[in-house]
Amino acid sequence: MDDSLADIDIDASLDALVGMRAGGVLDRDQLRVREWSKPTTALCLVVDRSGSMGGEPLATAALAAASVASREPDDYSVVMFSNESVVVKSQDAYRTPADVVDRVLSLRGFGTTDLAGALRAAQVQLERSTASHKVVVLLSDCRAMDKEGAATAAANFDDLLVVAPSADADDARSFAETVGARFATVSGPSDVPEAFARLLD
Repeated sequence: MDDSLADIDIDASLDALVGMRAGGVLDRDQLRVREWSKPTTALCLVVDRSGSMGGEPLATAALAAASVASREPDDYSVVMFSNESVVVKSQDAYRTPADVVDRVLSLRGFGTTDLAGALRAAQVQLERSTASHKVVVLLSDCRAMDKEGAATAAANFDDLLVVAPSADADDARSFAETVGARFATVSGPSDVPEAFARLLD
C-alpha cells in the first residue's frame, strides 16, 4: 500500500468548485490536490548497563532491542551505556534482529551512569536518519552522575520515553517529569511489549 495520500486543495480549486455550483458540472482537470505522506519514525533504544547486569535485566534489555527492531526494522539504533556508550546497532547500518539481540546479550554491566553521554550518543545516531519523527526509548533507573547535563541532552529530542525497573523507579520518574518525557515501568522482560505498545502506539 502506498503511504502517499492526497486531499483536495480547496483554495487552489476554488474556480472549479465555483464553476460546478454555477453550471452543475465539475471540471476535474481544474481540481488541485495537496499530497502528504505518512510520517516516518526513527527509534533509538538507549539501555543502561551500569552496575550489575545479568539475568532478568539482561533479558529485559534483549527483549527491548527485539521490540525496537520489529517496530522500525529500517530505521533504528541501539546504544548501551555505563560510564561510556557502546553503539550495538547504528542507525544507518543493517543488522539482523537476532544479531542485535546476540550483541546485547554479550555485553555485561559495569561502571557508573553517564546518562548525559548516552543521550548525546543517541542524538548522533538519530541525526543519521531522515525520518520526520525521532524517538529515544531510554531503559534506565536514571541514577545519573550529571543530572543537569542529562536534562540538557534530553531537550534535543522530538520525543523521549523513559522505561524503568518497577522496583527502582523513583529517579527515573523524577527525570521523566523534569524533561517532560513519557514514563512507564517494567517488572521484568514479559512487561516490555506492553510498555512499549503503550508508549509508542
